[in-house]
Amino acid sequence: MVPAVAEIGGGRWRYALSGNALRSMERDHGRGPEPLAAVSLHGYFAGGGMYWRESARLADAFGWRVLNPSLPGFGGSDQLAWPDLSMGAIARGVAELMDRVGIERAILLGHSMGGAVAVQFATDFPERTLGIIYRDGAATGAWKHRYGPLVDVMRPAFPDLAGIADIALAAVMDVPDLVVGRLRSTIRSVLPDARRNVRTLARTVPVGALLLACEMTAEVDRLSEMGDIPLLPVWGCFDRIAHGRCAEEFAQHSGEPPLWVLGGHSWMLSRPNTQVDLLRYHPRGEAFLARVAERAESLGREAGRPPGKS
Repeated sequence: MVPAVAEIGGGRWRYALSGNALRSMERDHGRGPEPLAAVSLHGYFAGGGMYWRESARLADAFGWRVLNPSLPGFGGSDQLAWPDLSMGAIARGVAELMDRVGIERAILLGHSMGGAVAVQFATDFPERTLGIIYRDGAATGAWKHRYGPLVDVMRPAFPDLAGIADIALAAVMDVPDLVVGRLRSTIRSVLPDARRNVRTLARTVPVGALLLACEMTAEVDRLSEMGDIPLLPVWGCFDRIAHGRCAEEFAQHSGEPPLWVLGGHSWMLSRPNTQVDLLRYHPRGEAFLARVAERAESLGREAGRPPGKS
C-alpha cells in the first residue's frame, strides 16, 4: 500500500490504495477486465492504515483494488468544520476520494463507525455500491443502550456518563484481543494512526458526538426494502462495544443474520486473514461474492461498460 494525501472538500484526507499489480497490467494491455474495488471504512479512533494488512490480503486473494481512507479527524486527516459535520458529508467525501483514485463503484467494508458510513454511502450512492460487509457496526442505536454492573452503579448519580464510561471500559476490555496473532505486525499497523489520533484528540471528539447522536435504522430499513445491494453482517462473538443486541437489531431491520467470528470488536486488526477466509470458504461469504459479481455485471451493462468494470 502506498500512502497519499488528497484535497477533499477543502481538507486533506490521508489514504492508501492497494491492488494486484499483475491484474492491473493485464487490464492495461487489454487482456483482462478491470478488477473490482473495495473501500475499507474504519472505526472510531482508528485510521485507514490500521487495516492495511487485511486490505493487502483482500487485494491479493481477489484481485481487488482496496482503498483505505482515514476519515475526517482521524489518522492525520483534517477534521470537518462543526457546521459541515454529518454522516452525509463524510459519505460525500468518500465518493469524491473514489473519484480521485478512479473507483466508480465498490464493495464497502464498514467496521464500527465505518459501518454507519457504509450505510449512509449506500443510501446516498446506491449506484456506486456493489455490496456492504457490515462489521460490528454502529448504524443502529442499540450500541448506545448500555447495560451491566458499571452502568447500574453509575446511572443513579451520573446518568449521562454511565453509558460513556461503559463504552470506554468495553474498549479497554477489547485490547487483549489485539495481542492474539502476530503481535509485532499488529502493533506496527495500529500504532502510527493511534499516535496521530492521540496528538489530535480534539479532532475526534466532534465525530464522537456525531456518532452518539447517530440513528440510522431508517436507512437500514431502506436498504432492506431496496433488496438489490448485497449485505453481509459479520460480528465478533466477544464484542462488548457493539454488543450482541446490536447484531440482533441490525438483523431485524436488514433481514440478514450476523455471521459470527472468533474475536472482539476489532477482530480484523489482529486476525487480518479472517475476512478473506469468510469470503472464500464460508457459504454465506461465497454467496455474497456471487451476488456482488451479478450486481457489478448488471450495473456495468446499464452503464455500457464491460462486466468487470468497477
